Amino acid sequence: MENISFRNDVLPLKNVLYRLALRITLSHEDAEDIVQDTLIKVWNRRDDWHDIGSIEAYSLTVCRNLSLDRMKRADAANQTIGDDEAGKADSGRDPYERMMQRDRVEQVRRIVDSLPEKQKSCMQLRDFEGKSYKEIAKALAMSEEQVKVNIFRARQAVKQKYNEIEGYGL
Repeated sequence: MENISFRNDVLPLKNVLYRLALRITLSHEDAEDIVQDTLIKVWNRRDDWHDIGSIEAYSLTVCRNLSLDRMKRADAANQTIGDDEAGKADSGRDPYERMMQRDRVEQVRRIVDSLPEKQKSCMQLRDFEGKSYKEIAKALAMSEEQVKVNIFRARQAVKQKYNEIEGYGL
C-alpha cells in the first residue's frame, strides 16, 4: 500500500480499535491502554507499511491480539461494561419503560459478553462496526466462511438465550 499516513489512515481508527478492545476486555481503562499500545506498535512498523495490504486490518489484528493477551494475564470474567455503554433510553418514556429498556439492553450485553471470543469478535466487527465479511476475515485471520458461521452462531445464541430469559423471567 502506498502513501499511508499515520495521521490520516491510522489515527482515525482509534474509535473502532477502542470499541473492539472494550468488547474483548470489558474494561474502559484496559481498552484505552490497548489502543495506545496498538498505535505504538503500528507506528513502530511504519517502515513495513508498504508490505501491509490493509493498514486497517493490520491495526485491528494488533488490537485484537493485544486485547486477548491482556485477557490471558488478567481474569476479567466477572467484569461488565459500564452503564454508559448500555445506550440511553428515550427520555420521553415513563420511568418503568426506561427501566425495562435498560434491563433488556443489559441482558443482551451480558449474553454477548458470555459468547466465545471468536463469536464475540466477529459479531462486534460486523454488527457494531459495520465491517464486511472480507475485512473481518482478514483482521481475525480466518476464512470468510468461518466469519459467517461465527456470526450466525453468535446471533442464534443471543436470540436463544434472550428468549429463554424473557420466557422464564430469570
